[in-house]
Amino acid sequence: MNVLQIKQRFGIIGLSQLLDRAINTAIQVAPTDLSVLITGESGTGKEIMPQIIHQLSSRKHSQYIAVNCGAIPEGTIDSELFGHEKGSFTGAHNDRKGYFEVADGGTIFLDEVAELPVQTQVRLLRVLETGEFIKVGSSKVLKTNVRIVAATNVNIPEAIRKGKFREDLYYRLNTVPIQLPALRERKEDIYLLFRKFAADFAEKYRMPAVRLNDDAQKLLTNYGWPGNIRQVKNITEQISIIEQLREIDAPTLSRYLPNFSENKLPAIYNEEAKNEFSEREILYKVLFDMRNDLTDLKKLVFDLIQNGGGSLPKENIENTSLIKRLYAEFPKSTAPTSDQFFKPNPSNIDSPVDHFMEDYQEPEEFVEESLSLQDKELEMIKRALEKHRGRRKDAALELGISERTLYRKINEHNLK
Repeated sequence: MNVLQIKQRFGIIGLSQLLDRAINTAIQVAPTDLSVLITGESGTGKEIMPQIIHQLSSRKHSQYIAVNCGAIPEGTIDSELFGHEKGSFTGAHNDRKGYFEVADGGTIFLDEVAELPVQTQVRLLRVLETGEFIKVGSSKVLKTNVRIVAATNVNIPEAIRKGKFREDLYYRLNTVPIQLPALRERKEDIYLLFRKFAADFAEKYRMPAVRLNDDAQKLLTNYGWPGNIRQVKNITEQISIIEQLREIDAPTLSRYLPNFSENKLPAIYNEEAKNEFSEREILYKVLFDMRNDLTDLKKLVFDLIQNGGGSLPKENIENTSLIKRLYAEFPKSTAPTSDQFFKPNPSNIDSPVDHFMEDYQEPEEFVEESLSLQDKELEMIKRALEKHRGRRKDAALELGISERTLYRKINEHNLK
């Protein structure tokens, strides 16, 4: 079959050469048993490629199973893929066949393969290399003849660098790579997809199909479409249901297109570091801020000494971030005016620095407390004897020990 026939059979819309190249690769690799790794952004239609490969292969009459690896909990993924024996874990009341046993002779599509736990990746690598696997809770080696087609929207080399994906598994899966282009790379297909979805929703909801005028078509084509085909479909459905007029202009269309380029939220860290940030780095930032404050405070004290204890020159205060914060924290009713702040008043000097120095207290000196059990025991015995004025019977009762034990402890510590 040629590319055009594949498009018609599987309902693929598009004239892009990049799309045609991906489909042609799938056609060429389908008759073989080679593993295929399909990459591309989310929403580009990666799930169509394994169906093409399966239907054009000699396995088309056998089982085809699509597995979303990201939707299966980590604790059960091995059981789902390879099966388990009765009693192998809590809740395993019966034997269960896994997907690799059920799909023997067919094709398994592993979507979001980069979400697999590392331990499961080891099992998968063995299946790819030898066709062998072991059920959970079993020691018997089973054989399977399954073709694996995997897909991911994750940057696999980056995941390998972070230790989240095995490099040997990547090369084993990536025997034949197929790259699906993002929608912004095939602009000529965007309006075709919109018209197709508009016609589908018109039939579904029994209403006339929406149309775009020239300006709206330009806006549609030039938009970035981060969600790719999935986003076009969702927006087309929204417009079809919500808008009363069937001809859509550019201002109307723009209300449905999120502007991801404008980020109005405050950001402290750059985009690359947002997933790598740690508590240690937060602590470093706090320590650096404290160091800057101490530097400002030292400069402030030095300037006060140089000015004979009076108010600071205006330029020094403006360059001192610590004083700015102190000034900002004063209530409006007690905050000094700019004249009071920058000009000394011999009769009543009342600046933020004065407030700060009045409220400042020397830190208390703490003596490190002994953590010796022997010292603690001696201290408790002394306190009990003092409380009961040397009455050993009452002191022993207070301490929760026998009077004989108390005598022995007194002798050990040479207490009189």
